[in-house]
This record gives sequence, structure tokens and C-alpha cells, in this order.
Amino acid sequence: MSLARAHPDTATGPFGSIRTELFLWSRGVEAEVLPACRELGIGFVAYSPLGRGFLIGRFQDSAGFEEGDFRGALPRFQTATIASNKRIADLVGRIAARKGCTSAQLSLAWLLAQGDSIVPIPGTKRVVHLRDNVGALDVSLSATDLEEIKTGLADFPVAGARYTEEGMKGVDA
Repeated sequence: MSLARAHPDTATGPFGSIRTELFLWSRGVEAEVLPACRELGIGFVAYSPLGRGFLIGRFQDSAGFEEGDFRGALPRFQTATIASNKRIADLVGRIAARKGCTSAQLSLAWLLAQGDSIVPIPGTKRVVHLRDNVGALDVSLSATDLEEIKTGLADFPVAGARYTEEGMKGVDA
């Protein structure tokens, strides 16, 4: 069912917001979902805006997961893909260093620069990370910065699906 068809349907809508992934290596919603949300006045809640910790350099290889951590099973975090995807985290880190902010702040600032209808919800377990995330509000990204990020990401396409084959069956359903 498309968002536009479901929105006025009282059984499923109208929607005040929808929630799905949107971050620097998971931007599949940009082509259709975000424009539909904007057209219909639906807010967009972006979860996992730090790439499940990957964009902040937390995971350098697939051996870094604790037992039971579901990320260890995700295609983007496998040995065959994580080295390729690390180039994205490195790009974010280089731009963040130049901007004088952290990778988390740059990633969140990028999301905030995508429009007022988008609200990121970074998960955190520690106050230090919460403070770091809030610091994104002080990061200003120019059109040149946004173009550099866009161009850089085009140079390093993400390797691996968001979820396992079984997990992808429930995505965008």
C-alpha cells in the first residue's frame, strides 16, 4: 500500500509521521518516501541516524560485536562488506574533523539539513553520547559542505543490504 493511498484511509491513517531509516548510508527513502511525506504534510522520524554506530567509527571490523549483537548478522557489517563501508565512516570523520565537530554531530547535522519535517532519533545509553548528539544543533553545513558529502558518498557506494534476506521482507512493506 502506498503512503499516499493509506494516508487518508481512516483504518491506517491519516499519519502524523512515519519512522524508518535515513542516514548517510541508508538513503533509499529520498526518491519516493520523503517527497510523499512532504507533499502530504507527514513528518519523518529517522531512526538509526548514526548507522547503528558505524558512522561514528565504533565498528572497524566484524569482530567488534558482543555476543548476541544483531549487527553481527547484518550484511553491511560482514567481513566482506565492512572494509568497503569503512570508507564512508572515514569520509564522515574527515569532514567532521575539518568542521571541528564529531562524526555523530556531522551525521545528525546532515539529517537536520534535509528539511524541517525530518527528526532524527539517535539511540544512546550514555549521557556523554547524548551531549555529543545535542551538539549537532550547533553544526552548520553550507551548500558546499552538503555537496561534498553527496559527492563523497557517490564515490563510496554502500556494500550490503540493510538487513538479512528474511529481514528485508518486512522493509517498505
